[in-house]
Amino acid sequence: MGNMDEITARNSSLYARLLLGRARHLMVKARQKELNPYHISPQQANVLFILYNLGHKATLSELAKHTDRENNTLSTQMRRMERDGIVKKIRETPKSTLLSFELTDKGIDTYNFVKKMKTIKGIMSVLSEEERQELISILQKIINEAGKYQ
Repeated sequence: MGNMDEITARNSSLYARLLLGRARHLMVKARQKELNPYHISPQQANVLFILYNLGHKATLSELAKHTDRENNTLSTQMRRMERDGIVKKIRETPKSTLLSFELTDKGIDTYNFVKKMKTIKGIMSVLSEEERQELISILQKIINEAGKYQ
């Protein structure tokens, strides 16, 4: 039989899915390599980005909404980030069960190092601004349709 590209090229939907997965995988690997010196994962860098841009503080539910991750998965990640001194957990009011996570000074410093995203900018630079806007539009259509199956 042929290689996977030959097999999937016969079905454009399957081939597009394969290419999306491949692009995502390679971009995540490139980002991991870029973040290794800071001892932070791409997922943690994403949380830092969200926290920073939400005013340095957010609840677990807010973070889950913006990361498309489940609360329990995110909770585990936040415990690790708290242990590493990047975020701190705070109660909205004393005796409240509502918890928020806030960037620490170390978290802000780490964010300032990892926000540059040179690898992602370099990868995306192969597309013109018009092509990037078209890609965004196409991906939003796919995301919206996929969301109907959740």
